[in-house]
Amino acid sequence: MKMVSAAKLKKAQDAITAMRPYAAKLTELLQNLSGAAQDTNPYTKARNVKRVLYVAITSNRGLCGGFNSNIIKEVKALANGNQAEIAVFTIGKKGNDILSKEFDMVGHNVAVFDDLSFANAAELAQQLMDGFVAEKFDEVHLVYNRFKNAATQLVTVEPFLPLVADTSEAPSEADYIYEPGQEEIFNTLLPKALKMQLFKALRDSFASEHGARMTAMHKATDNATDLRNQLKLTYNKARQAAITNEILEIVGGAEALNG
Repeated sequence: MKMVSAAKLKKAQDAITAMRPYAAKLTELLQNLSGAAQDTNPYTKARNVKRVLYVAITSNRGLCGGFNSNIIKEVKALANGNQAEIAVFTIGKKGNDILSKEFDMVGHNVAVFDDLSFANAAELAQQLMDGFVAEKFDEVHLVYNRFKNAATQLVTVEPFLPLVADTSEAPSEADYIYEPGQEEIFNTLLPKALKMQLFKALRDSFASEHGARMTAMHKATDNATDLRNQLKLTYNKARQAAITNEILEIVGGAEALNG
């Protein structure tokens, strides 16, 4: 299982590494356009928060250490610290099995990782976007494991909707000429950027899953080897003690006969 996960990890790691610069550049472009349609685009309208949706991204299979349990714990902690009504959308079987027993479930998907493509991710993102526009929930947050390396996965809570302009960074001083216009470009790019954001989160989680499973199987192998050595030592000690007792009994019997 370690070897299988290591092979899959290489492909998944290459995919998320290649994708991140594109996603970052798209986000930067949207930041430059963020003032163009902030008040008119339905995905940027902030409302009074009455209902919050958490999208929990887990895996369909176990044997990957704390990969799934960390996401489940994070969702529960977020729910306990939030005064609004909480709803959950699960991606992955393991998260759905646990969270569906405790939270109001908006939906779940366990098939997206069978064919992880932008088209499937875009379909999921569109469901969340339609629900937000229909005011079924007022905020959407993604909860997933962000891939750092094979041994490290970072639990990440990422705002998804509404899109809020990042004012922490200074605006670009470049003087761009936009064609056909800033507002039209913003309204066209924003839905694609949201779909790309979910796709990136799924890619991150997919790579993290294989990294976590590879690490978990490596630790399991080490633990099994240690346990085998301990049992072997215990067995040899018990065997040696039994042989010693037999020798003592034979010697004692021989001395009794000679006496």
